[in-house]
Amino acid sequence: MRSVYGTIPLMILAALLLGACASNAAQSASGDLAERQINIVATTSLIGDLVSRVGGERVQVNALMGPGIDPHLYKASAGDVRLMEQADVIFYNGLHLEAAMAGVLERMSDRRRIVAVTDGIDRDLLIAPPEFAGAYDPHVWFDVTLWSQAVETVRDALVELDPSSAALYEQNAAAYLKELEDLHAYVLAQAESVPAERRVLVTAHDAFNYFGRAYGFEVRGLQGISTASEASTADVQNLAEFIVARRIPAIFIESSIPRRNVEAVQAAVEARGYNLQIGGELYSDALGDPGSEAGTYSGMLRHNVDTIVGALLGE
Repeated sequence: MRSVYGTIPLMILAALLLGACASNAAQSASGDLAERQINIVATTSLIGDLVSRVGGERVQVNALMGPGIDPHLYKASAGDVRLMEQADVIFYNGLHLEAAMAGVLERMSDRRRIVAVTDGIDRDLLIAPPEFAGAYDPHVWFDVTLWSQAVETVRDALVELDPSSAALYEQNAAAYLKELEDLHAYVLAQAESVPAERRVLVTAHDAFNYFGRAYGFEVRGLQGISTASEASTADVQNLAEFIVARRIPAIFIESSIPRRNVEAVQAAVEARGYNLQIGGELYSDALGDPGSEAGTYSGMLRHNVDTIVGALLGE
């Protein structure tokens, strides 16, 4: 009996220690942010770049999905969940881009602040394709004016979280918004250098509809808006027929989509006696490697439009 009752104080002590650890962890997570960097998790590299530009030196950002990662299919690992558990705030795209992470993000919202960077965009400005089950196209970053609204959402979220650094966030956001104004003007000018009848953009999946609407391109994708659905043989043949009929000179691969899909279209076109070039690699759902030309949002978009224009003009 003595040995049994002797374990009770140890059990109580263990419970107290566990409670103290949990309390300390909670205090650490919600402590005075003015005294340390804000720990942020972003789902995609695009969002990580955006948050870093607005947050500056006040934030430490971990992007879960690196270069070449398809966010439509990405599933959070145990390590990702640990990073999110330790974050002060989690930024994600929303609009079902991170479809395979939906359950994790929903559960995380019970104990962590999470912010969809697209929440502040006027829904009247979003594209709602009938084939996408009544939802919106999530690829809003391809219209610089819409991504600028995401900048404002991130700014406001950081100001609310860390009001002592509000002036810094507002200053960083204002400078970045000016950069994006110049970027928008650059993309418009590049697009207008291509005759209107030749502005047809054919890519691996249907990610460029906002780009097409904003900058005057007709857009066709082999796969749908989400890469969760595979392209069929009929999809390949139909796209090949379209390319031959319209005499389109080039098709583009994407960094986050297997190139074999585009190569299948190229082969189907050439079987019809028409020569189709692969115009280059575009970045759609992820940035390029850090430090590369496409390693930032601005660099990625400049790379894309330069690649598209060069191929369509035969340069």
